[in-house]
Amino acid sequence: MSSFSRRTLLTLPAVLAACGFEPVYGPGSAADGLRGQVEVDPPRDRTGFELVRQLEDRLGLAEAAEYRLTAEVFLSEEELGITVEQEITRFNLLGRANFQLRDFETDTVVTRGQVSNFTSYSATGTPFATQPARRDARERLMGILADQIVARLLATAGDWRA
Repeated sequence: MSSFSRRTLLTLPAVLAACGFEPVYGPGSAADGLRGQVEVDPPRDRTGFELVRQLEDRLGLAEAAEYRLTAEVFLSEEELGITVEQEITRFNLLGRANFQLRDFETDTVVTRGQVSNFTSYSATGTPFATQPARRDARERLMGILADQIVARLLATAGDWRA
């Protein structure tokens, strides 16, 4: 039998409030109203373009920006699956992004950080088929890194946002 009870459900909000939990987008929270307030620096290459696109999708296009976000991406690949014939069948695409958020008026850094993650793709025997798989893995990785950056900004907004 399950140990779940109605009493547990009713006490959960009090327990979360006691530990300092508050919804990220709750009324009056530091992250409330952040959408459309962050201008992302323009990309320098294809990978940067993918990251900027993903960040703007999550943060909204800046209309009257209060902050400027700069992100630098580093990618590497490692061989993962090797056949008996010494052919590589799978790659890990490793990504790291260093980011800084600056106050738009004063140009002071309000927060900075680093996020990292990876995706994988298969090398399917022909370079023609492997290239789209590599490109798709890069796009997925930029989405993951953008999610991590935005989550970090939302979680720490109370520390740097007035």
